[in-house]
Amino acid sequence: MSSFPDRETVADKLSALGEAEQSFMQLLFENPQQDEALAEGLFIYLDNATKSRFLNSLKLERCGEWLGHNAPGRIQVRLMEIAKSSQEPAYLAFRQGLTRSGGLERAYPKAKV
Repeated sequence: MSSFPDRETVADKLSALGEAEQSFMQLLFENPQQDEALAEGLFIYLDNATKSRFLNSLKLERCGEWLGHNAPGRIQVRLMEIAKSSQEPAYLAFRQGLTRSGGLERAYPKAKV
C-alpha cells in the first residue's frame, strides 16, 4: 500500500513551489501522518539539486525560507536536521534560507533566565 502523497510527489512540489504547490504543501502540513513523506521528499529534492549541473542556490534558499515560515513547529527540528545532514552546497543553501526564516526559533523560543 503506497501512501499519498509519495515522496516523489513532494519532491516535485518543492522543486516548483509555485502558488499551487504552496497550497498543496500547506495541506500536507495539516496532517502529521504525512511528515515522513515530507521529509523523504525533501531529501529527494535536495539530492536532485546536488546532482544537477547547475545549482540554483537562490531557489534552494527560498524553499528553505518558505518552509521555515510555513511549516508547523512539530517539524521545524526535523527540517533543520535534514538541512544539516550534508555539507553539499545544495544543503547549505537550503539551510541558509531555513535559518534566515527563524522557524526553529519561533517553534522553540529560548528560555528567559
